Amino acid sequence: MLRIFMYMVYTTQALVVSYFPLYFLDKGYSPSQIGVIYSIGPFISIFANILFGTASDRLRTIKKIMTVLMFGQLVMVSLLFSTDAFIIVCVIMLAYYFFYTPVNPLSDSLILLSSQYTSKPYAHIRIFGSLGFAISAFLIGQLLKVTGTGFTITLTVISIGITLLLTFTLRDYQGAASKINFSGFFQLIRKRSIIVYFAIILVVSISHRMYEGFLAVTMRDMGASDSLVGAAWLTSAISEIPVLFLLGKYGHKFKELPLLAIASLLYALRFWLVSEITSPGWIIPIQAMHSVTFGIYFVTALRYLTSIIPDEYRSSGQAAYAVIWSGFAGVISGTAGGAVYEAYGKPAFFQLAMALALIASAAFLIKHYVSRND
Repeated sequence: MLRIFMYMVYTTQALVVSYFPLYFLDKGYSPSQIGVIYSIGPFISIFANILFGTASDRLRTIKKIMTVLMFGQLVMVSLLFSTDAFIIVCVIMLAYYFFYTPVNPLSDSLILLSSQYTSKPYAHIRIFGSLGFAISAFLIGQLLKVTGTGFTITLTVISIGITLLLTFTLRDYQGAASKINFSGFFQLIRKRSIIVYFAIILVVSISHRMYEGFLAVTMRDMGASDSLVGAAWLTSAISEIPVLFLLGKYGHKFKELPLLAIASLLYALRFWLVSEITSPGWIIPIQAMHSVTFGIYFVTALRYLTSIIPDEYRSSGQAAYAVIWSGFAGVISGTAGGAVYEAYGKPAFFQLAMALALIASAAFLIKHYVSRND
């Protein structure tokens, strides 16, 4: 049931990431307005993750917290049926993201807890999330090609409703979600090497979030159908699976910072290719580069983080990383990125993302050589 739950959680995520931009675009919102809507989520996630993570720890339950989160999502998405006013939609989406953003870290905690009792590896359960995102993104695209994007909210309500019902089948294992501990945070920010690393992570994260947040809008501007958008997200989700497994098995044989430099360089190439193409069909092979960009970057960045932060400050460091990756980067890319896209168009937007990725690649290499000579 946990595998099915993960599948449905990422089905909803596929709708929010892949098709909500198209839904709002067809409602007449501008790219900058869509950017504002998408920057709301990262902003509120900073507070929502702390609140619900602490609540699950104190109450010693993840199952009940998940039920609350899914019910809140269901109520908020249902309210979108009643209005198209931009300000009201922003308020609704703010409340929706409050219940939406804590789901992934809490579900990961639930998987890890279950692994201790069932001996089922984390990857064997988490992979159903990737499959849910990939398959759902493609199938939903085919469906919306027939029904139109107006059906997006109905599909989201159905997806969340099924996930809500599945929360009642979950088992609450002994233990709790990891408590976010900021006791060592001020110790961390005194270390120059860690601050430099987080700064580089922020740069490459902004470029990634720019690409992710405006891919669907870009494809629509080039004349892509909803089914082609779904195929693009299917390609990226499927491509990361073998790389994640390979890195889990062989990644420890390679130095982290050079790997991050390579991933950032490939990010730059990916963004440059998107800036140059004029046919949306080319997005599909470019999306396959998700495997050697995000696939390498995400796993390696977390692995390096565990090597530079002392055990007593590990939770503070991981919390800081999550805030940078999903919080600050999302806010900056959504607001500033949306304004750039609307003012200067697709080529300048993705060339800016390319420049940020190149800066990050060079910075990772410099940090590697400096650290090696220290």
